[in-house]
Amino acid sequence: MERILVVGATGAGKTTLARAVGERLGLPHHEMDALYYTGPGWAVDDGFVDTVTRFSDEPRWIVDSIGSSEVRDLLWERADGVLWLDYPRRVVMPRVLRRSLRRTVARERVFGGNRETWAGWLSREHPVWWSWSQHASRRDEIERRTRDPRFTPLRTLRFDDPHRAAAWLASL
Repeated sequence: MERILVVGATGAGKTTLARAVGERLGLPHHEMDALYYTGPGWAVDDGFVDTVTRFSDEPRWIVDSIGSSEVRDLLWERADGVLWLDYPRRVVMPRVLRRSLRRTVARERVFGGNRETWAGWLSREHPVWWSWSQHASRRDEIERRTRDPRFTPLRTLRFDDPHRAAAWLASL
């Protein structure tokens, strides 16, 4: 695999795994949220589709996302492998909660210089609420895509437990 999508629910650990796999295999890692959100107020980059088109033309890359709707099919058509972190909510939710609490308390800058805020926790767009509400539908969509004839040539590795993903990573 040299063009890899790392997919799963928000908070599953996609970026962490993509970064580690990229380092081990020498693949350029592209953090989708950092490409998408590039300005204050969670502004979206106008050139996002062009950016993704350009890097996905390259022979080797790894992306930590199923892909936003604008580029999802493009990425799935160009990828040759999928690493699916298919973890249950009981695994994902503590992870996303810890991450969002850390970001909020420490006022960490994230994509485009933005920050998670206490007021943001009330929004349905907040990562914690998003992960909870989208967990089942994201899983269903990934399942459909892995069975879609357009994407069946993709080599898909499905991890239902973080220990299995860690063991696979250690084997690289």
